[in-house]
Amino acid sequence: MSVKTKTLAVALSTGLVIGGLTGIPGLTHTFADSSVKKDTVSQMQKAPKNVIVMVGDGMGLGQLEIARLMEYGKEGKLQMEQLDNVALMRTYSADNYVTDSGAAGTAIATSVKTNNESIGVDANGNEVDSILDLFQASGKKVGLISTNTVVDATPAAFGSSAPNRWSGSDEIARQLYNSDIDVILGGGASYFSPEKQSGTDLVEKFREEGYAFASDKDELENVGTPDKLLGLFHPSYMNYKLDVEENKSNEPTLNEMTAKALDVLSKGKNGFFLMVEGARIDHAAHAADVPGVWKETIEFDNTVKDVVEWAKGRKDTLVVVLADHETMGMSAAETMEIEALKEIEVSPEYMAGRLKKDDNGEFTTDSVKSVFKEYANIDLSDEDVAQFLQNIKDNEGTVYPQHKVGWEIGSVIAKRYKVGVIDREVRAESSTGGHTGNMVPVFATGVGSERFEGVLDNTDVSKLIAEAAKLKTIPGE
Repeated sequence: MSVKTKTLAVALSTGLVIGGLTGIPGLTHTFADSSVKKDTVSQMQKAPKNVIVMVGDGMGLGQLEIARLMEYGKEGKLQMEQLDNVALMRTYSADNYVTDSGAAGTAIATSVKTNNESIGVDANGNEVDSILDLFQASGKKVGLISTNTVVDATPAAFGSSAPNRWSGSDEIARQLYNSDIDVILGGGASYFSPEKQSGTDLVEKFREEGYAFASDKDELENVGTPDKLLGLFHPSYMNYKLDVEENKSNEPTLNEMTAKALDVLSKGKNGFFLMVEGARIDHAAHAADVPGVWKETIEFDNTVKDVVEWAKGRKDTLVVVLADHETMGMSAAETMEIEALKEIEVSPEYMAGRLKKDDNGEFTTDSVKSVFKEYANIDLSDEDVAQFLQNIKDNEGTVYPQHKVGWEIGSVIAKRYKVGVIDREVRAESSTGGHTGNMVPVFATGVGSERFEGVLDNTDVSKLIAEAAKLKTIPGE
C-alpha cells in the first residue's frame, strides 16, 4: 500500500473526509423525492460490491453514430446504448472550455477540476486522491486497463499525480509501482525500462513484489489468475485494430485484457474497482479516421457487452460507461460515403509509415500517390500531392507533432469521402489537437446505476459512485 493510500485508509477508519474528493460543492445531479419510486429507493439503498468504469476516450455522440451505422446499419443498436440508464456530461476543465484528456481523466477520477495537461492534481498543483484510492483504502482490489500507455492521461489520473502529463510519464510509472494496484494492463512498456528509470528495471521491481508479468497475448492467456498482474504489451500505444494484422502484433484485445482482469480481481472477497479505457477511439478521431473510429468503438462496445454479461445476475456490480471528451466534432454527415470508407483496412498512421523520402528528406510524389491509391483508393493529382506536402510543412500544431503526417493523410481521406469533421486548420490551432467542448454520453447499469440520469458534470461521476458504494468519503456530505 502506498503512503498516499495508507494515509487515506487511516482517515477512512476514523470516519474523516479527506483527499481529492473532499471540499467539493454538492452534486449537480439530485433526486426529487416525489419522483423516486419505492423499488428505485430500495435499489439505491444497496451498495455495489464491484464497480467497473469504462472510458471511451474521445467518444462523442458522433463517434457512436458512425460506429453504429458502419457496424449495424441505421436500425442497429450498440451494446452500450441498451444499458438501463443514460445521461449527458459536460467536460470543461479548470482553465479551458475544451478539456484535454489529463484534466478530463482527473475530473472523472477525483471530482476535482484541474488545468489541461495536469494529472491527479487540482488547479493549484496540489495532489488529490482518486476514487480508485478510496476503494483501495476500503479493502477492495483495484485495476487499470488501457489501450493507451498505462502512464498517460486516463489511467494515470486514477493511479497517480503529476503536474504535467508530458514531462511526468517516467514518474507516473514509478507511482504506479508504489501504489500497489492489483492489475495494470496496457501499453507503455518503454516507460518501465532501465533507459527511462535511471537504470532500474521497474518490471523486475514489480516481479519482486509478487506480480505476475505478461508481455503478449500468449503470456496473458497462460498467466493463470495470480493475486497481482502487470501486463505491458507495446513500448508505446497498443496497435489500432486496423493495424494488428498488418503489423503482425501478438497483443491481446481490450476484451481479453478485461476478461483476465475480472478473473484476477474477483478473487478478492471484498470486491473491486476496475477502470477500462478504449483509448484509441480518440487517436483515430484526431486523424479524422472514420474506419479507425468504427473499429475502435466497436471493440470497446463489445467489451462493454462482455462486462455486462459478466455482471448480469450478480446483483452486486455497478457498470458505468462514458467518454472523457469528444474529439474533432465528428458526425454521421449525410454525405459520408460509408461503403468506400469500409474498404479502408489500415490506419492513416500505417499509411504514413509506407511513404518514402528522397535524398532531401522530402516525401516523394510517387510514394504519396501510391499510398493513397493502394490503401484508400484515392487518385491524387500532382497538385493534390503538392498541397498535401505543403500542409505537412505548414502544420505547426502544438501537440502530437509525431502524428502530423498521419493526421494529414486522415484529413485528405475524410475530405474526399465527405466525412463530417472539423477542419485540419482548426485542429492545428487547437491546444488539444482537436478536442471539442461537446457534451458526451454516460451509460450505466447495475446496483446504483439509477443515479446516472440527466445532465451531469464530469466531477459528478466519482461522487455518484462513492455515494452508491456508501463510502465514508462521499463528497458533498
